[in-house]
Parts: sequence; structure tokens; C-alpha cells
Amino acid sequence: MRGSKNGWTLLLLILAGVVLGGFIGTLAAGVPGLDWLNYGQSFGLEEPLVLSLGLLVLTFGLTIRITIASILGIILAIFIYRWI
Repeated sequence: MRGSKNGWTLLLLILAGVVLGGFIGTLAAGVPGLDWLNYGQSFGLEEPLVLSLGLLVLTFGLTIRITIASILGIILAIFIYRWI
């Protein structure tokens, strides 16, 4: 299996690292010694963009929140990718 690494595997692991890191950061927000894990910055649209075409209304919105825990999750995902 070591020779079958590809970009999709890395992308999937990084996405899993971001999600799990964000979840851990949210859980650690109320813990006094671990609240630094939830420190981060949000990027994206503050308000959704609405496009009304009469019959069809489209709403676009995207916000990305990068926290310390999600960065640690990405680093862990890269280490796991190199290990497998």
C-alpha cells in the first residue's frame, strides 16, 4: 500500500484533520487550560450573497474558520499521510 499514495488521499486526510481539529477546538473552548486551541480567525462572507432571478433565488455563502486546533489537525494528517 505504500506505493499507492495519491493527492486524493492527502486531501481527504487534510479535510478530516480540519474537521476533527475544529471539533476539538470547539470542545476545548470552555476548558480553562485548553481554551487556546479555539483561538483563530474567520475568513469569508459576513452576510450571504443573494441572487434573485425572479423564479429562482440563489444564496451563496462561505465562511472558513482557521483555529490552532485545526492547524494541529492538518499537521497530524500530513504525518499520517507520510506514515501510510
